[in-house]
Order: sequence, then C-alpha cells, then structure tokens
Amino acid sequence: MRFFIALLLFAPILLESQEIDAGDILFLKVQELEGEISALRSEMEAQAYLIDKLLSEQQSNAVESNTFKNETSASENTFRFQGINDGQSIEEVYKQAKSQMDDNNYIDAKKSFLYLADNFTDHEKIPLSLLWLGEISLIESNLEESENFFQLLATNHPEHWRTPHAHKKIGDILMMSGNPDAAKIKYQFVVQTYPSDIASSLALQILEKME
Repeated sequence: MRFFIALLLFAPILLESQEIDAGDILFLKVQELEGEISALRSEMEAQAYLIDKLLSEQQSNAVESNTFKNETSASENTFRFQGINDGQSIEEVYKQAKSQMDDNNYIDAKKSFLYLADNFTDHEKIPLSLLWLGEISLIESNLEESENFFQLLATNHPEHWRTPHAHKKIGDILMMSGNPDAAKIKYQFVVQTYPSDIASSLALQILEKME
C-alpha cells in the first residue's frame, strides 16, 4: 500500500523527466539536422565553385587552342604565299609549270616559272626555272628576254649543271641576232670552260661549221 502511494507521488516527476528527456532528444536531433544541412550547403557551394572554375578553364583553353590554330593557319598561309621557302610549295609550282609546258601552254607555264623564280630560293628548281623561261622566250622569238633569263642563270648559278647550256644558248641568240663574232667568242668560252659537257660538243660543232 505504501509502495503504491509512493509510486503515485513520484509519477508526475517521472513523467516530467521523460518529457524533458524527449524534448532534449528532439532538440539534439534538430541541431544535428541543422548541422547536416549546413554541411550539405557548404559542400554544394564548394562543388559549384569547382564546376565554375572547371568551365572557366575549359573555355580559356578552347580560346587559346583556337587562337593557336588560327595563328598556325595564318603562319602556314603566309609561309606558302609570301614565298618563304617551303619545299612542298616549290615542288608543286614547279610540277605545275612543267606540266603546262609539256602541254604547250607556254603562257601559263611562263607565269608559273616566273612566280617560282620571283618568290623562292632553291639551288635546283630556280636555275631550272630560269632555263625554261629562257627557252619559252626563245619560242616566243623574244630574243632579248631569252638572253636575259639565260644570263641570270649563268651569273647567279655558275655551278649549276645547266649553266653550260645557258652559255651555249646565249651564243645561239647572238648568232640569231646577227652578231656572229660575239657568238663565236661565247662558243669558244663554252668549249674551253666546260670541255666534258654536252654543251661543249654542240658549241664545237657550230664553231667547225663557222670556219
């Protein structure tokens, strides 16, 4: 009986304690939830920053890449069209000019050889271009222009294997121009200077006929 009475006396206290404990737990849970929300917000902000930074870097790299490509393309075009030595361009222009000449298209061939001679420097193709320009001008009966091209070859490229031919051609032009004495001197020069070249044999045959 006494135990039952004591229980009734302490019941309100127990209930109040339980209510306090429940309130504390709820408060702690709310605090924990607020902490999780705050941490999640911070993480999302950090992720957003990283994403923005990544996008910015990608855009910057894309701009730099396009700028580099444009500069490279411009550089290649300048390289090709301003006549700075480009082995591929030289070969392309020379093949085009030779093809035009083989087709008897002397007007376009002459333009191509002139473009090559005026815009490039090459120890093989430029002397050959001057040679063909001399031959085309000779076909066109432009003796003065033809002599000038052969003279350029002989003067600017004295060691080239076609230089003896250029000297011999100058002799031919002098002969056609009605100046046999000057032609004879030029033929003699070819025979004496290039004795083993075929141009020397041709010049010698002409000299023999002139005697």
